[in-house]
Amino acid sequence: MGKGKALTVLAVIAAAVFALIYFGIGLTSDLGKDTAQVSTEDAAKKLDSIYKKINVTAAEPIKGQIDLDPVSIGDALPDISKYAISVEKTTGSYVEIFSSTEKSGTGVDGWLNEVATAFNTSNIQVNGQPVSVRIRNIASGTATDYIRSGKYVPDAFTPSNELWGEMVKAEGVKTEQVAKRLVGNVPGIVISKAKHEAMIEKYGAVNIKTVTDAIADNELTMGYTDPFASSTGLNFLVTALSTFDSNDLLGGKAVEGFERFQANVPFTASTTLQMRDAAKTGMLDAFVLEYQTFANAADLQGGYVFTPFGARHDSPLYALGELTQEKRQILKAFAEFVVQEKYQKLASDNGFNGLENYVSELPEVNGNVLAAAQKLWKDKKDGSKPVAAVFVADVSGSMAGEPLSRLKESLLNGQKYLGRSNSIGFISYSQDVTIHVPIGVYDTNQQSMFVGAVNSLQAAGGTATFDAIAVAVKMLQEEMAANPNVKPLIFVLSDGETRDGHSLHDVRGIIEAFKIPIYTIGYNADIKALENISSINEAASINADTEDVVYKIGNLLNVQM
Repeated sequence: MGKGKALTVLAVIAAAVFALIYFGIGLTSDLGKDTAQVSTEDAAKKLDSIYKKINVTAAEPIKGQIDLDPVSIGDALPDISKYAISVEKTTGSYVEIFSSTEKSGTGVDGWLNEVATAFNTSNIQVNGQPVSVRIRNIASGTATDYIRSGKYVPDAFTPSNELWGEMVKAEGVKTEQVAKRLVGNVPGIVISKAKHEAMIEKYGAVNIKTVTDAIADNELTMGYTDPFASSTGLNFLVTALSTFDSNDLLGGKAVEGFERFQANVPFTASTTLQMRDAAKTGMLDAFVLEYQTFANAADLQGGYVFTPFGARHDSPLYALGELTQEKRQILKAFAEFVVQEKYQKLASDNGFNGLENYVSELPEVNGNVLAAAQKLWKDKKDGSKPVAAVFVADVSGSMAGEPLSRLKESLLNGQKYLGRSNSIGFISYSQDVTIHVPIGVYDTNQQSMFVGAVNSLQAAGGTATFDAIAVAVKMLQEEMAANPNVKPLIFVLSDGETRDGHSLHDVRGIIEAFKIPIYTIGYNADIKALENISSINEAASINADTEDVVYKIGNLLNVQM
């Protein structure tokens, strides 16, 4: 197991947790997909046989001191250097701009980089001095966390849509909209052609209202992305709430409608890529996507129909904080440069500026309401079903030193997100498996034992990953027998290597039969090995490193638990 194992463990936890709630619930629900190769009864017998061969010990409970201070997002965020500068400044007078990833990435997603590079070589001057821009590629939700927490505030911010700008403004950050639009884009629901035709026949039209009605009536299987991180996911959340009560997005009528609708949403993804992968398996009739991505996705053309919804994604540009007059003039010059015909044509060639006739159907939403909507989603997304989760930490010898220290830091920070109504267990493994905290409701006593167990971890020995997973499945099997209403999840933190004990082949049938999603997080890991574990029941696998593992795990737990 590598030095990154510790981090992997963290990551695994985050990913697992996140996926847990996101994917776990949905992916284990009625998707019409039974992948089990053996019956649950036969799997239980095989699990008993394997369990008897594993050296499992129960650690003495150790209570740790609970930190009651609220979670600080700023403390968890990695140094801003973690997020790449996609275009560097070329002059002493410049502005730094946080840009959403669909326009500051690579290939067809690199439009803003091309325009910014052109700007920097055009000898644009302010007060007689040449000026330039620095572009930093960072997802809108993550950028908003940096700005709202004060961890790092750039000169300007161009998120995918205006919702993030409203959230930044509501936090008290001085915000001035320099341009309402840099480039055109639209969020939408991508629906399989067959399902789209069926909805037209029944409802007469396909729009956000008929889609939410169809989901609530269990006639459409759809997934969407995390509204804490995804621009399209946040947009979909508030647009869906508005279909239930456009006058009060947080009122009783809207909440009741959301709960009925959300009960039939099997899948919430942490990234668009995960959503696309889930759609490819055939488990979803529909999912959310931006039009620019849809236009560039050859695999979606012909078999799917794009239906726009909510607020437009026109990449507004905001000035942040107390900027000098010079910086304001640079931003104004850049906004004017970007909208020139040749650069807008370049954008169109990259899939932007489509569906220009679409008018936003979501009125402006106050940033405080948006934050409250995110909280509502977190509290209500799983209905009345609590989660039962087992965290599995790799503590083999190569985890010694910084990896294990980072792992502990991530778990101690992340455990603050575990909901009191959920049940949590914790085990660690090297060549043997240790049960530190049996599954129990995450009350103050359970939290104290979790913290104490994490603090007590020491690294040594080999790596029996699948033995540990078998033990976690056994613990959850017993929990589900006692509490059939829980949603089981496993979070594995590891580098993916397995040198001891059973193999994936030995336990695959068991994992498939019990349909327990296993979320894995790896640090400098054999990510393919971890992906193989997570893919059994359509869970997610996330790779992280020492710099961002604490943030990723905190995000996952915040959303999933």
